[in-house]
Amino acid sequence: MPVAPSAAAPPPALPLDAEGILALAARSMFHLFSSISQGMFLVDRSGRIVWVNEGYRRFLPALGFSSIDEFMGHMVEDVIPNTMMRRVLDTGEPILIDLLTNKAGTFVVSRIPLREERADGEGLGKVIGAIGIVLFDQPETTLQPLISKFALLQRDLDDARRELASQRNNPLYQHAPDGQRRSKYTFASFIGSSPAAVEVKRHARRAAQSTSPVLLLGETGTGKELLAHAIHASSTRAKGQFVSVNIAAVPDTLLEAEFFGFAPGAFTGADKRGREGKFKLADGGSLFLDEIGDMPLGLQAKLLRALQEGEIEPLGSNKLIPFDARVIAATSRDLPELVRRGLFREDLYYRLNVLPLRVPPLRERRSDIPALVEALGEDMALRSGEAPPELTPDALALLAGQHWRGNIRELRNVLEQVTMRSDSQRIDAAQLERILREAGLDQIEAPDTSHSLRDVDQEAELLRPLSQQVAELERKAIAAALENTGGNKLATSRLLGISRATLYERMTGMGLS
Repeated sequence: MPVAPSAAAPPPALPLDAEGILALAARSMFHLFSSISQGMFLVDRSGRIVWVNEGYRRFLPALGFSSIDEFMGHMVEDVIPNTMMRRVLDTGEPILIDLLTNKAGTFVVSRIPLREERADGEGLGKVIGAIGIVLFDQPETTLQPLISKFALLQRDLDDARRELASQRNNPLYQHAPDGQRRSKYTFASFIGSSPAAVEVKRHARRAAQSTSPVLLLGETGTGKELLAHAIHASSTRAKGQFVSVNIAAVPDTLLEAEFFGFAPGAFTGADKRGREGKFKLADGGSLFLDEIGDMPLGLQAKLLRALQEGEIEPLGSNKLIPFDARVIAATSRDLPELVRRGLFREDLYYRLNVLPLRVPPLRERRSDIPALVEALGEDMALRSGEAPPELTPDALALLAGQHWRGNIRELRNVLEQVTMRSDSQRIDAAQLERILREAGLDQIEAPDTSHSLRDVDQEAELLRPLSQQVAELERKAIAAALENTGGNKLATSRLLGISRATLYERMTGMGLS
């Protein structure tokens, strides 16, 4: 006969009460952390070190202590640089994972506050101390992916801080409202003291005082956009917006909307709120039309009307909107030739060609190359965090002998390649020529002396080694600048676009007092 199952037996009684288990768990966890961590210590409410485990002993010599007894009793911030333990004591909030770097090394650490029990038994009370735990003492091997990501983020942050600092130090940025498009350059940014560079800056400064359209003409990479920024920055519209449109970079079908904006629902896919065009954004400021020679004929008539009437009509709208923007246009193409071929409207050409400025190519101002190399090198160093290349006089002479079809943009590209390809910071002519050939520039050109010579003396002058010619031009430029500034070294260095240290070095080498 089967036996009926008996009632379920009650579970066995716990060997300890709940409080006992909690106390046992706390002791067990404490000993566990002490044994598996790389080091651990305790501080009291005041921040004084009251206990240190044996694992922490190996960090003491780097911190300046020979024994645990000598280490204990000190305030934690006095003996552990960069610790965050004081914040844990003050806030009662733990810092579970953190990177700590000091003279003992770099560590992954954890900081946990200790609280006393409340008298009523309801939870924990005030902070009475804290535990510091060294989880890893070689994070570069155990946490390499995390460290690499941290280093990358830190580098980006440093770059952003440098850029922000440069903007704050620029007076053009100090009074502009948030979100406003600002000019980035001034005439001081156009490096060079050659006759050609001085002349174009002189004409550009005069153009800045006018309200008429400016047409910047020159090969690619000569600095037309830089001058456009500088003209705006020196004009009465400097506090207004500087709005730029690269016509060659915008599809023809989108140019009209880019220029004039569009009304809500003007075409399929259009923003329901509509959009303001660049002309309206530049109201009260300057509108820079880069590569104007690439503008399609169909849009040229609308641009001409907008310039003549001072008003625009957004796509899909029958409302005319007035605007007041100073137009600065630029092109690397031959506009008169385009007019003759019927590819550019003659009336628009005359409307834009009120104040034409020809920006000289680099081969017409070779004496500016040393200053340009220095300025470009310093900018590259600021962006990369590495030291700029140092070119010897014969290497500079080799650079001065090139044709520079891409002008300053090409020069910068060559300097970047030189920096990346060379094992040495100092570059001579032999290294530079090898690097240029490795970069695919097989034809290393000599300076052009094919123009007619007035007499034998002039011919002898031009046939001197290029390094001597560059040095003589540099000496004359420095002497002229010193005379112009009354011997003021700081003003002279700014006029020449070089640092004061470089000016002193060049003057010493040239025997200029």
